[in-house]
Amino acid sequence: MSYAVKELFLTLQGEGVHSGRRAVFMRFAGCNLWSGLEKDRSTAICKFCDTDFVGMDGEDGGRFATAAELAAAAADKWDGNRESRFIVLTGGEPMLQVDDALIGALHDQGFYIAIESNGTLPVPRSIDWICVSPKAGSETIQLSGDELKLVWPQAGSQWQAMEDWGFANLLLQPMDAINDPAVSAENLQSAIRFVQAHPKWRLSLQNHKILGLA
Repeated sequence: MSYAVKELFLTLQGEGVHSGRRAVFMRFAGCNLWSGLEKDRSTAICKFCDTDFVGMDGEDGGRFATAAELAAAAADKWDGNRESRFIVLTGGEPMLQVDDALIGALHDQGFYIAIESNGTLPVPRSIDWICVSPKAGSETIQLSGDELKLVWPQAGSQWQAMEDWGFANLLLQPMDAINDPAVSAENLQSAIRFVQAHPKWRLSLQNHKILGLA
């Protein structure tokens, strides 16, 4: 199969357990919770998305004919030796496109593979680090992994049930209210209060935004 990629770039991981780590980001085009094309976000399950995943017009985006071609492009982005190569597969929803061929090709290039998924599709354990970010109103079927990252607040989130899922790390990330700093600040305080009250969870910040990175 071919792969539709929005953008491919070198940065630092800004969120979660691997925050601060040098990483190639491979952002796939498309999502199954919001197409990104609707003018009215109220029709979407994921109403708060702050990511442009529509099309293939981002940095070094495009359609890649084979898994080997895409993995080689990721290796070129790393621009260094094979030591500690780290890649984040994200979107949109990467599991609409990620397959065994791509996972194998990235491993052949020496990458430790992390994925950021909404959990509505199964994620193979051949991926080294599985991060799931459940969205209220959707059915999460990937109930295990390395990191669960809940954007907060979300009305209807079943966070109590999530504590019994098979994740090694439970993270709470304050929702970025796009173009409304006051609401973003309140969401941060709400997340802090939640973590203070529920110590199984840890606070995760979007450090790439704080640092002005992509």
